[in-house]
Amino acid sequence: MKKLKVIELFAGVGGFRLGLEDTGNYQVAWSNQWEPSTKTQHASLVYEARFGKENHSNKDISEVETAVIPDADVLVGGFPCQDYSVATTLQNSKGLIGKKGVLWWSIHRILLEKKNPPMYLFLENVDRLLKSPSNQRGRDFAIMLKTLDNLGYAVEWRVINAADYGMPQRRRRVFFLGYHKSTSLYQIFKNKTAKNWIFESGTIASAFPITSTSSKIDSFKITDDLVTVSETFNVGEKLSPFQNTGVLMNGKVHTTKTLPSFEGKGTVLRDILEKGLVPDEFYISENEYAKWEYLKGAKKETRTAKTGFSYNYSEGSMIFPDALDNASRTIITGEGGKSPSRFKHVVQTTNGLRRLTPLEIERLNMFPENHTALEGISNTKRAFFMGNALVVGVVNKIGKSLFDKISST
Repeated sequence: MKKLKVIELFAGVGGFRLGLEDTGNYQVAWSNQWEPSTKTQHASLVYEARFGKENHSNKDISEVETAVIPDADVLVGGFPCQDYSVATTLQNSKGLIGKKGVLWWSIHRILLEKKNPPMYLFLENVDRLLKSPSNQRGRDFAIMLKTLDNLGYAVEWRVINAADYGMPQRRRRVFFLGYHKSTSLYQIFKNKTAKNWIFESGTIASAFPITSTSSKIDSFKITDDLVTVSETFNVGEKLSPFQNTGVLMNGKVHTTKTLPSFEGKGTVLRDILEKGLVPDEFYISENEYAKWEYLKGAKKETRTAKTGFSYNYSEGSMIFPDALDNASRTIITGEGGKSPSRFKHVVQTTNGLRRLTPLEIERLNMFPENHTALEGISNTKRAFFMGNALVVGVVNKIGKSLFDKISST
């Protein structure tokens, strides 16, 4: 079977590409990376340095004409978490207008306008997507599922914590796959029970085995049009109807809570630390220890807002320094830089306390060594990239599973 061609959107520094192309079964035919808030396109520069400029677009995807994007078998992307509400319908059109700049609608437009839309979708987002927004729990994900249902896709999703399957970082993300109704895999999916696909024969279940604490699978239909879903879905309810695992087929959702099933050896923070000399800039001077300890510690104090309003503030303590015998905490975009922070990682070494190096942060996302090292790219920016990135190993395993399913149909 030939390699599957891939459209990679919101590419960042290429996490999806690395995970998929490492299987030997995928080839990125076209990619796009655009950072709206910066003049210098740092992530795109790294992407081009690693993969070349050919077939790579560094332009706002909402302004890229669909005709420019080549046909491909798979569309992938870790799109930004935004407000996905539907503003209005277009007259005399199947299209929709979501809020301006919301990039989900760029995915929708590409799928809608392409004469030969991708047969498979492989998308990623933060796990709170299943519960957003706070005043209408689950609405955003319902809009996405209904959108894909209208476009002829069946969907499966799972919230995966990479560390639950032996990877070095506790990073929880929702991954979802779409199967177009024209594919053989869609027909196989359609003829399985929801329970069978979720627990046994599904693409994600084959890559990341699960168990369950309950045999109960909740089912409900999303039958309303998109505007109605946007305005009324789950109004007045405190909890989202979407559990961490589920499927959508022909407008019907089946969802349940699952637990990871993994018996292998896990990678821990100690395993990814550099063995040689680490530059002095990453070490914390002893006169800064108190600041770090305060930020990492438990607090109960009265604070005053800029408006003059006083309020009680409290938060629990964090492990300080970070435990070396466990997978790391989640890397966030603010991981880089010298300033003391509650959320940055600090490790104890024989030479004292220090922050993580860019290479170590890359290892936590299972990127190649020094993938983001490039002239003109600061260590702080390299950490920022990894805060936005995904764990490559998760993409790799799902990619292998998807190719195996497709090639066996």
